[in-house]
Amino acid sequence: MVDTIAALRALYDPRTPWQRAWRGRHVEPFRRMLAGRPVVRALLPASFHPRWTADFLTVAPATPEPTFATELAAVGRLSDERIRADLRATRPEPLDAELLADGLTGQVVELLGWVWTHTVEPEWPERERRLRADIVARTAALSTGGWAGVFTDLNRNMRWLGDGRLQVNDYPEPPLSLDEAEQLVFLPAHCRRGWVVWDKPTRFGMVYPVRGILVDPTSPAPDGLARLIGANRANILARLDTPLSTSQLVVVTGLSLGTVSDHLRVLLDAGAVGKRRSGREVLYWRTPLGGALAAGG
Repeated sequence: MVDTIAALRALYDPRTPWQRAWRGRHVEPFRRMLAGRPVVRALLPASFHPRWTADFLTVAPATPEPTFATELAAVGRLSDERIRADLRATRPEPLDAELLADGLTGQVVELLGWVWTHTVEPEWPERERRLRADIVARTAALSTGGWAGVFTDLNRNMRWLGDGRLQVNDYPEPPLSLDEAEQLVFLPAHCRRGWVVWDKPTRFGMVYPVRGILVDPTSPAPDGLARLIGANRANILARLDTPLSTSQLVVVTGLSLGTVSDHLRVLLDAGAVGKRRSGREVLYWRTPLGGALAAGG
């Protein structure tokens, strides 16, 4: 769901070059959809404020790995009045007449379903690999740098204040109180800037930009590194600044599965890469030693 909300925001108001490039592939069907839906046309500017997003779009996931269908169903259980209350909290001006009629929740569900089906779901396998790779990399960083390093890396304005308080941005509002929290999750998404999701007072989550959106899969390995450890092995190591699976390395290097596996085994034995299982795949990434080799090549 957070990737779907990020896609909706990019369709409505792209802020970075990669979002504008992605939007170019989907904007015309999006505009045609809006042309026949006056309620949705009124809903979008009411839902997104420069500093806030309406709460019905930022519901924390109820399970560790929910499906889009279960998250969409949670939105569908909200009442029309709840949706309107969230819109009024986001933008204090009076709501457009289109947003006062019955069936508003259904319009929200149809909008999110359209964005998922037409823009996110066709790309989901690659998106999911990138998201899982980010989780693996940050989990490894957590084991070495602790929570303080994790917060700083996610958002330079986020910091733990102690006593159950988390500062999530640089706005003048008070810190987020987690005194009654039973769940705090961190959710990577294909977004420009993260946001908070919640189901107060027990479930909270932090959405943050996933790494690797702008990774160039064709970048060559440094010549010095290739002379030191061999061209193919250097080629693999150069690409592991973000975690990749064996199958992904086969695609970006053009090497066979057996060749990639053999080189990964050597790099693992040398301590230049680490690995961790994520779902059905094993992901590999550069260790500090591997990073030093790639940088010094």
